[in-house]
Amino acid sequence: MSTEELQKRTTVNIQEKANLIWAIADKLVGTYKPHEYGNVVLPMCVIKRFSDVLAPTKQKVLDTNAQLDKRGLAVKAGFLTQASGFDFYNLSPFTLEGLLSDAENIADNFRSYLNHFSNNVIDILEKFDFDKEITKLDNNGILYNVIQEFCSKKAYMGLDAITAVDMGYIFEELVRKFSESYDEQAGAHFTARDIIYLMAELLVAPKKAHLQDEGITATMYDMAMGTSQMLDCLSEKLHEIDPDASLTEFGQELNEQTFAIAKANMLIKGGDAENMKHGNTLSNDMFEGFTFDYIISNPPFGIEWKNEKAKVEEEHKKGDYGRFGAGLPAIGDSQQLFVLNGVAKLKDNGRMAIIQNGSPLFKGDAGSGESNIRGYLLENDWLEAIVQIPNDMFYNTGIATYIWVITKDKSAERAGKVQLIDASKCSVKRRKPLGNKRNEFDETCIALITKAYNAFTDNTYTDGDLVVESKVKDNEDFKYRKVTVEFPSDKQTDKKAKPEKDTEIIPWTEDVQAYMEKNVLPFQPKAKIVEKQTKIGYEIPFTREFYKYVPLEASEKIFAHLKELEAKETELMNKILG
Repeated sequence: MSTEELQKRTTVNIQEKANLIWAIADKLVGTYKPHEYGNVVLPMCVIKRFSDVLAPTKQKVLDTNAQLDKRGLAVKAGFLTQASGFDFYNLSPFTLEGLLSDAENIADNFRSYLNHFSNNVIDILEKFDFDKEITKLDNNGILYNVIQEFCSKKAYMGLDAITAVDMGYIFEELVRKFSESYDEQAGAHFTARDIIYLMAELLVAPKKAHLQDEGITATMYDMAMGTSQMLDCLSEKLHEIDPDASLTEFGQELNEQTFAIAKANMLIKGGDAENMKHGNTLSNDMFEGFTFDYIISNPPFGIEWKNEKAKVEEEHKKGDYGRFGAGLPAIGDSQQLFVLNGVAKLKDNGRMAIIQNGSPLFKGDAGSGESNIRGYLLENDWLEAIVQIPNDMFYNTGIATYIWVITKDKSAERAGKVQLIDASKCSVKRRKPLGNKRNEFDETCIALITKAYNAFTDNTYTDGDLVVESKVKDNEDFKYRKVTVEFPSDKQTDKKAKPEKDTEIIPWTEDVQAYMEKNVLPFQPKAKIVEKQTKIGYEIPFTREFYKYVPLEASEKIFAHLKELEAKETELMNKILG
């Protein structure tokens, strides 16, 4: 099945189930405010998913448990997971549907049902803090109705009806709906799958044929995983290349609810749910010492790291032994810290695709933390490509965004170079906007961008109205000297007066003396460089590289157009006024 066909199928399942579950939230009206619906619906969705997945082996688990009790075995988890077919189980004599037969005791029985899950599921439910919601629902007489709605045939969520990938997106769609209900940044929790499919393609593109021939055994990591859909999509791509791929996923997430969903999703997929970690990636790295084959991530933009400041600075002082030795960005934006975290966790042949906004390209003067971080990537020759994607591609922002492709194992032809790809004119309009997301990549868009990436040359690629432009630059094109120039003051006659100073930005590839003779000395013949104040800087002027001058329209045409509009206005007024 092609990526585009998969997207269409997935979209149908997502919308059907997400709309159904959203409708269940109507039962909460009056007791809950709209922005509180997620406190009930998200954990109930997880519980229902677990219940339906375990249903086919429910009796087998109960029978196995009874046999183990007769044998007096205290350590039973391994036998019970084998019986259930998953790394989790439920030992309650109740089923979710069976709770409806005793309306008077439904709260107590529901709690009993939940407490008979295996500990890994109980941990997930505790992250939702769901017990207090059971009390609130029961006290307001709506617990029965909510459970009843989730037990209807149309709410069935078994694996035979909904794949793990689809279920992940249903969770994400619910998070988006609930987030938007109180104007939270919904995009902070997840990234649209079309963008992730492009990122996954860029990650595998250089060695795709090799991966097909040799097979895939790989680890992957998302440092801001949300509900883990980026890992799901990358796994999907790798299994498309090698159906027998052996993949291990790792992720860390700060938000408790989205972490709980990610862990639940991993349990149901049959992966190791303990690889899903809850905590702050910047101040509490849960994967210290780990390295990965693939890293894929969309960390938050423009979020300050004031709360993490002490821990981050402590690690910065470790230099090369810490994650942040290269430099620290301004306190108001943490996204470059996530880049450094990813670089520290890449294997020597690893690859990372990470989304950033425009500021990491240019923000920060020579010698600043931002500039030094760019220099760290360029001087080590780890920055492979930057792809600008179109505006209006995300749920919660319409700004320009970029995919940075970083690797410690560049091919020989890419050594010492960075490929810039302008794909801002390569998207299709969505039939219906989703938040700020008005554009998306279809299969043709992804293929055209990948074609430009693989060609690795200066060229423009088109397919109908779609346009992608590629430029290959030397690493040194992004390096410069910021020199301080001093010269005598023409306004001062006092010989002791301090000389005036100015600064000049000189490209690294340009001879300093030649630059001075051409741009400074003709105007200030006595000017000289203060060598000890020279700073090295790095900037990636992406927009400037692709700028195309558009001549202004001739004044005669402008005046003619104004006269035409004036004549139409006069005609219209005459009709209105008779």
